[in-house]
Amino acid sequence: MRRSDREIRDFDEILEVMKKCDVCRIAMQGDEYPYVIPLNFGMAVEGQQVTLYFHGAQTGMKYELLSKNNKVCFEMDCGHMLFTDMEKGNCTMCYESVIGYGVLEDVPEEGKREALDILMEHYPVPAGFHYNEAVVAQTRVLKLTVESMTGKRREKK
Repeated sequence: MRRSDREIRDFDEILEVMKKCDVCRIAMQGDEYPYVIPLNFGMAVEGQQVTLYFHGAQTGMKYELLSKNNKVCFEMDCGHMLFTDMEKGNCTMCYESVIGYGVLEDVPEEGKREALDILMEHYPVPAGFHYNEAVVAQTRVLKLTVESMTGKRREKK
């Protein structure tokens, strides 16, 4: 990382940034260009192992690319705040972000419900929410086993 003074090195601190994020972007190797897709996500942590979960329709570009290469990069960010220095006449953006790499694969049918529960825990869902079984049957669930990740923070000085 070029700006090591902004690097977040503590694993638990990186997890806290991830918990604040609403969207995770997945970058995949496309045929001619990279392919990036923003997704809702859930997160499970066991020891130092982070697993991210995503959901979507049964078919689409990400699945075509996944069948060719399931190694991906992910990015998420939060805490955006424009900081302007009127006296110096410049501005910058404050933020927190996490970038990582891992392997993306389908969750088997028997693990789909648990993965969806993990995903739903990341968002404020009203009490008493129940899945529509017809929708669950049409939903494909993916898991990203994180192999490495780094955090970065730009704070107001």
